[in-house]
Amino acid sequence: MTYSDRLNARYTGERGPLFGLAFKAALLTVITLGIYRFWAKTRIRKYIWSSVRLGNDTLEYTGTGLEKFLGFLVAVVVLAVYLGLVQLILFYFGLHFVFEPQTEAEMLMQVGVIYASFFALVPLMLFARYRARRYMLARTRWRGIRFGMDKAAWGYVWRAIGHGILTALTLGILLPRQTFWLEKYKTDRSYYGDQRFEQGGKWTRLYGAMKHFFIGFGVSAAIIIAGATVGVLGGGTPYETGTVVGFVGMGIFYLWMLFGYVYYRVHSFRYLTANKSLVGAVSFVAEPRTGRVIGVYLLGYLAVAALALAIFGMTVGITSATMGAFLGGGAAPGPVGFVIVAMLYLGALALIGALGLVFITQPIIAHFVETLTVLNPAALDTVRQRAHDVGADAEGFADALDIGAAI
Repeated sequence: MTYSDRLNARYTGERGPLFGLAFKAALLTVITLGIYRFWAKTRIRKYIWSSVRLGNDTLEYTGTGLEKFLGFLVAVVVLAVYLGLVQLILFYFGLHFVFEPQTEAEMLMQVGVIYASFFALVPLMLFARYRARRYMLARTRWRGIRFGMDKAAWGYVWRAIGHGILTALTLGILLPRQTFWLEKYKTDRSYYGDQRFEQGGKWTRLYGAMKHFFIGFGVSAAIIIAGATVGVLGGGTPYETGTVVGFVGMGIFYLWMLFGYVYYRVHSFRYLTANKSLVGAVSFVAEPRTGRVIGVYLLGYLAVAALALAIFGMTVGITSATMGAFLGGGAAPGPVGFVIVAMLYLGALALIGALGLVFITQPIIAHFVETLTVLNPAALDTVRQRAHDVGADAEGFADALDIGAAI
């Protein structure tokens, strides 16, 4: 196969087919009381993967709903045993959950048990994220060759916890260090066929992506200090002036931090992608734009919100008519009436979920795909097939811990 010196990525998915697929999958998930969601996610991934084209070849997703469902059942059993042991340990130390606390001591015990249970789950949540990425790579092919990832989830867990604590202690100053080294850990253990990806670069170069965090903090602090100074010098009430300006400063800080977060995610992705390599010769260029990402989210959420209001308005109208039909006949709605109403609302939620996928998720994926370029793809001719990965829990822990909803 002949290559040019670069391959441009394209996304060919369309709103109509994806909406129809997502809506039908969501309805089947509702009807089956959530069981179909494993097959639903698989079908949606197959569509999205097949819409990503590199050169003349598309990605292929080979995962199945059955292996995801079985992995979920295994994960539920493991989690039940693990959480049971955590509760036994807490009970041994005199801590137990109080359903209706009557005293301050019982309220503190309740809060302590909740937080202890949550932090006990953090390692498993990180474990689940690594395993979910490994499963998706193992079930992705391009030109018939599988991607893959090493079995190194627990190493990622301890590193993520350590970096997270360090970032928290430094009030976020070392966030670039956390981002870089965790991505390097995952990238250096990822493969295309028999060839390993490598993450290059320096973590200090990510500070440029954090500039809006620093600017937002500086501007907000300056506004608050200036407002307090004017209040004191002008003879006004410093408390009242400080309160008003404080709210303004915090509002600006919050909005700027949201923008800064998106900017950081986009530009750190650009830098990390530009410093990845494969086969020692293949490199990548990623040029997603912060403005485009924010625009997709804003317009997408506005569109989904407007349609959601219309959908729920119609749902309420149909519900009122349904209940009125029962009550008009002098009889209580009964189980059938309540089932109809419940199905209407669940159907409305399914419709809104499908709209979110079409107006937000797919455009974001399309933007990141279409701004990606593979350089020197001829070197990929040396890649050979890798062994099939059994998939381990097949994202079961991610699904069980409700962190596997993303496509």
